[in-house]
Amino acid sequence: MVATLLARLRDGTAKFELLDDSAFALAHAPPAWPRLHCFARIAPSLYVCVISPSTLSAYLNRLEEWRGSRVKLQNLVCSNLLVGRRGGWSAALNKVEHYGVQRVTGDGRCMFRALAKGMAKNKGIPLAPREEVEDADDLRMAVKEIICDSETGRQEYEEAVIAITVEQSLKRYCQRIRRPDFWGGESEFLVLSRLCRQPIIIYIPEREYHGRGNGFIPIAEYGLEFTKNTKQWKKKTPVRLLYSGRNHYDLLV
Repeated sequence: MVATLLARLRDGTAKFELLDDSAFALAHAPPAWPRLHCFARIAPSLYVCVISPSTLSAYLNRLEEWRGSRVKLQNLVCSNLLVGRRGGWSAALNKVEHYGVQRVTGDGRCMFRALAKGMAKNKGIPLAPREEVEDADDLRMAVKEIICDSETGRQEYEEAVIAITVEQSLKRYCQRIRRPDFWGGESEFLVLSRLCRQPIIIYIPEREYHGRGNGFIPIAEYGLEFTKNTKQWKKKTPVRLLYSGRNHYDLLV
């Protein structure tokens, strides 16, 4: 058969027919992600969304079938998903907490500023404005050294690297993070919560979700293992950050 085909290709008598490959493509493509209601974005690759449990379950079942019977799916990241249901919402979205807000300067490094300020406050150390900037830049550069300057660091913090490369190349990221106005988010939380052994909880204003209220709703958590004493570390109080829209973070106290 192969010899015949090659002979026909050589003498120009081979014939080809264009077939409809839509069925093949459908069978070999991953299931489409269901439509979500997303109401906040706290990082380039981290959105806060609501999806019904039944829809999520059906999608994950289809995805597992596709993964097991066809090809290996790599770099699929599904984290911090908030699940809603008819007649109510998940426990996370119903949990309204109340704190005071300490405003943080919006100079591009607000996430790092807020985190540095919160970590210092937990130690009872007030930061002067200059110290706040220096500590914020130290945190940013610590992430840069781990992700951009160390192959071992990239392997250890693979989850952060995946979150970064969902939307941009690692090279581009490493160029951007050198700038003092670099805006931090999901990837940096993943690194710094472990590096500093610091639990971090992200909130949004209650009014952004319920349309009213003056409380705050937790939407993402990092490093909660560090809220408990172990042989390796002493427990730490979480730093609570408020994502208040327009890519800005303040500190909750």
